[in-house]
Amino acid sequence: MSQTAISPRLLFQRATVRPRDEAVFIVKLLVLAVLTAAGAWCALQPTVAVTVAGVVLLGLAYTHAVGLQHQCLHHSAFRRSRLHRIVGVPLGLPLMVAYSHYRVRHLQHHRALGTPDDTEFFGFDTRQPLTAGTLVRGFIDLRRLAAVARDTAQCVAGCWEYDMGQISPRSRKAIVTEYRLLAAAAVLLLVACALGGGEWVLRLWLLPLVVAMPMHFLVELPEHILCDTESIDVLRNTRSITGSPLTTWFTNGNNLHIEHHAAMNVPISRLRERHGEARELGLHVQRTYADFFLIVAREIWRNRDRSRA
Repeated sequence: MSQTAISPRLLFQRATVRPRDEAVFIVKLLVLAVLTAAGAWCALQPTVAVTVAGVVLLGLAYTHAVGLQHQCLHHSAFRRSRLHRIVGVPLGLPLMVAYSHYRVRHLQHHRALGTPDDTEFFGFDTRQPLTAGTLVRGFIDLRRLAAVARDTAQCVAGCWEYDMGQISPRSRKAIVTEYRLLAAAAVLLLVACALGGGEWVLRLWLLPLVVAMPMHFLVELPEHILCDTESIDVLRNTRSITGSPLTTWFTNGNNLHIEHHAAMNVPISRLRERHGEARELGLHVQRTYADFFLIVAREIWRNRDRSRA
């Protein structure tokens, strides 16, 4: 089934950001701010149960923030282009995601999906066999943390170069600046620890980071796993999940991934209106996340011998 044979009415149509789309995104930012503040307050309380709840809430907030950053990458949140980087950079700081580097790699992923040149920013390879081992390793992506440390050190030293093709000098300058910002943030955290604020750093960032990393992995996992990764047809190589209003909000529409790849500039709040066509034409569309994770469990069971090896 190919997009040219079907000729959908809406799925592949481009769209521009309207005032209402921008207002929806601003409300999402305000909700994120409230969740982060509530999580921080709870995380600093002396009662263990309240502290744990706060850490989990911060992990949820940091995961959601990267979902909002993803929309900024595509310049589909604001009518003024320059606002996307201004807002997108701080959204990625808690999970150490450099906005401009993510943007370059992610847009390349959109162009090259289904080819050997695919360069998704988060490194889980959806083309490898899915086993319990690969899933567990994906929960805490130590390779990405190592890559962040390496890129940060190279940017501070002034010797960083993009290794996935050619980028403009302007993009390189933006990436170097943002990794240096990450370095400055790391220094501030170390100073805070040295001045006796280590427990605050632990509760407000490090423990929520440990929570957020597997959460973010699970948000990203459905996108292309167990799809036809050798096809360039978005109706075959990408998955959508109908989901609920809650999961659609938390993932910032990442569940509507066929719709997003079909027209990546469409504001996230308008993807739902395209879901009927995706459900009708897409090869991989599940009703709920539970349905998707059941498919994952079955595939892991099928590959159990590989996992033991």
